[in-house]
Amino acid sequence: MDQTPDKHVVELLRGSRIAMVTYLGPDGALLSKPMATQDVDFDGTLRFITERDSDKVEALMADPRVNASYSNNGSWVSVSGRARVVDDVEKLRELWGTFTDAWLEGGPDNPRNVLLEVDPDGAEYWDAPGTSRVINLVNMVKAKVTGQRIEGDNETVDL
Repeated sequence: MDQTPDKHVVELLRGSRIAMVTYLGPDGALLSKPMATQDVDFDGTLRFITERDSDKVEALMADPRVNASYSNNGSWVSVSGRARVVDDVEKLRELWGTFTDAWLEGGPDNPRNVLLEVDPDGAEYWDAPGTSRVINLVNMVKAKVTGQRIEGDNETVDL
């Protein structure tokens, strides 16, 4: 690998669009919601856009512990951290796009729309060789025929 594990995690995150964000609901049950990642800082901070009065924001205000998991072309990343609601209309304007417009009403100036930022504590990633489904399928068949495991990278990273 040509880069440090923490920089590799950030690159894997930037290559993924949708996260499954898991948090504790009011009854203590784990809940997961798909959310579009709008931005990833160099330190791994994740940014999502959501509605201030959503159930997930209410639950995260009570207990900010969160996990965001990603899967993309033979790589998987799990980021644990703490979520916080951020009122930043300028950042909302910067990150707002057609995809966000399809899910949320009123655009970045709607006071109901807020940033949900996840400040990471750490991450774990698995990065299999190959960057396409075809290559991954070939590697799985090869592993089955030869009896050898697929080689890949697996690291736990403090962020």
